[in-house]
Parts: sequence; structure tokens; C-alpha cells
Amino acid sequence: MRIGVVFPQTELGGDPGAVRAYGQRVEELGYTHVLAYDHVVGADPAVHRGWAGPYDIDTTFHEPLVMFGYLAAVTTAVELVTGVIILPQRQTALVAKQAAEVDLLSGGRLRFGVGLGWNAVEYEALGEQFTNRGKRSEEQLELLRLLWTQRSVTFEGRYHRVTGAGIAPLPVQRPIPLWIGAASPRGYARAGRMADGWFPMMAPGPALDEAKAVVDAAAREAGRDPSQLGMEGRVTWQGDPDQIAEAIGAWAARGATHLSVNTMGAGLRTVDDHLAVLESVAAAQA
Repeated sequence: MRIGVVFPQTELGGDPGAVRAYGQRVEELGYTHVLAYDHVVGADPAVHRGWAGPYDIDTTFHEPLVMFGYLAAVTTAVELVTGVIILPQRQTALVAKQAAEVDLLSGGRLRFGVGLGWNAVEYEALGEQFTNRGKRSEEQLELLRLLWTQRSVTFEGRYHRVTGAGIAPLPVQRPIPLWIGAASPRGYARAGRMADGWFPMMAPGPALDEAKAVVDAAAREAGRDPSQLGMEGRVTWQGDPDQIAEAIGAWAARGATHLSVNTMGAGLRTVDDHLAVLESVAAAQA
């Protein structure tokens, strides 16, 4: 099981030096990947009365693909993972170009995780429709793979039209691995049919087993081998090394191929605080 880290967007979001220090140190510690969450804009609770989302207008977020372009230059081996890009609120050809550039600059180190998101305010600001995001995302996945692998693409879909066009240079990985973050049976089935791997939104237990069964069944129905799909779990630091070790073991027992350690929300104030925790976790796994 490959163990990486969740970049603490909401706590290190304003300091470029912290991004560099974090990326370089987690690579030194032996973590295999850096995963970053995505939000382009936040909602203003003073305008959106009764706002109950986990993030708002004051929550800091680096744009993941731009940040990964920076990290590509200051690291050499760590994989760069979007976990997840809210794909249907972005233009498909543009995001294909951006992801290809990150993959090229990093020497083939991008893993492109995508999801549907939950924030209608963000969709409105980006000029995309919220209510059909699931259906559009499936077409986007198909088009992304074409743009990443073919010199010239002609595509006629329900939501996209491309006529004899392509991106150059193409990425190192052809295609870039596509993973899906899913939190519903429809999303699990989409992951099984179309993705290279998936990010469950729950802890190991009966709910995970049920979700994985849907993923595996959808993969088999699509003529795919479920054992070839990756699965990435997530554990959150709560100040207890034994709890982290137990959670990592639980994911390994459920067959996770990847796992990310999340240190956000634990009261850690500086990049050094986050890195000290990650150093202790890495030492315990050595």
C-alpha cells in the first residue's frame, strides 16, 4: 500500500515557502504522493444565508494544478494527486491541457482524481450547470482520454464538440491515470465502469464493503477486472499515533492500494507542526 499525504490547503494556503518546504520534506520522509483538494471560489455566508458548507469565502485553497506545476520543479519523485478536481465545473479541453502540462513538467507524476462536488455557488461562478454534472462528467472522462492520447481529436457528444483538434505536447502518461471520488451508488458504478481507481468517502467497515461491491460489479459488467482498480483510503491525525496505526492497518486489510494521511483540522499551526506529525507517522510505519 502506497502511503501519501493530504496537503493542508486550509492551513498553509497563503505561503509559497510552506508549499515548497512541505513538498520537499514529505518526499524526503518517503511518502509516495501529495494529494490536494480543489475549490476555486468560496461562498460568502453574509450573502448566502444559512450557509452550511465546510468551506467559505475566507477558506484558503491553492489551485491544485498550478500548485503541482510548482511542486514538479522542486521535487523529483513524489506523485502529484488531485483528490479531487471538481471536473464538471471546468472546461474539458482546458483542463486536459493543464493536466497534460503538469504531467509533462513532472516527468509523468500526475494522478488525476476527479469528482462532482457539492457547491452550487461555485458552479454558478464558473458558468457551468450544477444539475447535470454527473452525466457531463462521464462524457468529460471519455474526451480527456482522447485528448491525452491522440494527436487529432474529432468528438461529437451531448455536451462537447471537438473537430480535428488536439493538445501538444501530449502528456508523458498516455493516458494520465483517472480516478474518481465517489459518495453515492451512481458514483461507485461510474468508478467501476470508467476509472483507473477510486477514492471512498468513508472509513473501513460495512459501508465501504457495500460501496466496493458496487464498484466491482460495475467493473465486471463493463468487461473490466475489478482487481486492477486502485482504491485510496484516508486517515486523519487526531493526536493519537495508535489510532493512526490502527486505521492504516484497517485500510490495508480492506485491500486499499493507496492511502493518504490528513493533518488538517488537528490544531497544527505551522508547516513545521504538520511535518513533525508526518515524520512521526512515517517513523512508525518504517
